[in-house]
Amino acid sequence: MKNSNKIILAILAAALYGISAPASKILLDYINPLFMAALLYIGAGTGMLIYHFASKAGTEKTKEASLTKKELPYLAAIILLDIIAPILMLLGLQKTTAGTASLLNNFEIAATSIIALVFFKEAIGKRQWVAMALIIAASAILTFSSGNEVHFSFGSLYILLACLSWGVENNCTRQISLKDPVQIVIIKGLGSGIGALIACAAWGEFTTDIFYIACALILGFVSYGLSILFYVFAQRSLGAVRTSIYYSIAPFIGVILSWIILRESISASFIAALFLMMIAAYMMASELHNHAHIHELQLHEHKHRHDDGHHDHVHEGNIEGYHSHEHQHEKMEHSHSHYPDEHHRHRH
Repeated sequence: MKNSNKIILAILAAALYGISAPASKILLDYINPLFMAALLYIGAGTGMLIYHFASKAGTEKTKEASLTKKELPYLAAIILLDIIAPILMLLGLQKTTAGTASLLNNFEIAATSIIALVFFKEAIGKRQWVAMALIIAASAILTFSSGNEVHFSFGSLYILLACLSWGVENNCTRQISLKDPVQIVIIKGLGSGIGALIACAAWGEFTTDIFYIACALILGFVSYGLSILFYVFAQRSLGAVRTSIYYSIAPFIGVILSWIILRESISASFIAALFLMMIAAYMMASELHNHAHIHELQLHEHKHRHDDGHHDHVHEGNIEGYHSHEHQHEKMEHSHSHYPDEHHRHRH
């Protein structure tokens, strides 16, 4: 898939997640936040499980690489963080407006980027630094503007802690993003949902209204399941930092929907922040990262094809199109435009 298509997937992932704050704000009037967190992820996992079986019944065997024992530490961390983060987010959303919650989601970008830079040595170019600075500036305008309802409170603190948790989780997901994304979402969804359900049973209360339970499950499938699926696809090629920056439009979608549906206010500061965000998006879209680089000897497994310039190994018989198996990359040096995907995590 071309990088332009991956950018579209990152933006689509953001759009779907942007729905979650205003929709969750409505449902929180009827559902306890702990139970709500469980339902959102169970909806994501169950929906993707149904999709998985439906797609297997109608097509040939998946060409994606399956998860293995090597990925278990990352999966465990992802599930734990995805139990903690939505609970914190919904507790914060209960104490503040949907617009505030949406806008403070931008902190996830900074958290993801700093963790990717410090711990995983992901390269960040000049345009990415400028884009990130513009996004943080836009967030600051909205967060500290006296003409906006956004203010720091315990609700805001919960949301910032949720974003920090998701920042760590995004980088864990990056480490397994070459594996089957449907499997990843199923395990993330059901694992995190069941974990949150256990927490709810120990420290929460359940609702018996089937209608609102169904709404939460559907919201989970759309805003978490499909959003995560598209995010993982995008992250394969774009890397954690770039995907999170494109994903940053989600808060603005949430604010616009909060304004339309919940009649929450939208101010001049929002327009100013939106302008900065548009510039940031342009800086990202116009990035060209091109230099001579070395590919070290590498053995791994993932979905690939043989016309992408990086997979020239030989098969017995003729294999065309996408397929998955363990394969080795020989050491080589060349120059072309690239993103920090699995094959381009070299130092700069």
